[in-house]
Amino acid sequence: MKITEFAFIGYPVTDMNRARAFYEGVLGLTCVTQRQMSCEFEVGPHTLLLGCGPMLKPSSDGPALALEVADFDEAIAHLKQHHVTFLGEPFQSPICRGAFILDPDGNRIGIHKRNA
Repeated sequence: MKITEFAFIGYPVTDMNRARAFYEGVLGLTCVTQRQMSCEFEVGPHTLLLGCGPMLKPSSDGPALALEVADFDEAIAHLKQHHVTFLGEPFQSPICRGAFILDPDGNRIGIHKRNA
């Protein structure tokens, strides 16, 4: 078996309207495919799926989607203005600046800006 790419990243949510308000209103993404229990966002060549259902349980222990931003300082200020929960302070690494936040269901999201 050879894996060629990932199909999508899926995050479970408990309230689709609340999740969409966060992902669209705060993060600025646009839902391109909506179904009764799910919503898909295209982020570059990738897809982020939000889904509700009995087999999906939100958790900050699961994977973390990392979103590349154009302006790290502006992104952090924007998130703080919207009272988003941060998991620690923004950090600098040899390859990037980053921070981890939580969505309304406790799913981890990385905010990322590669160094020049």
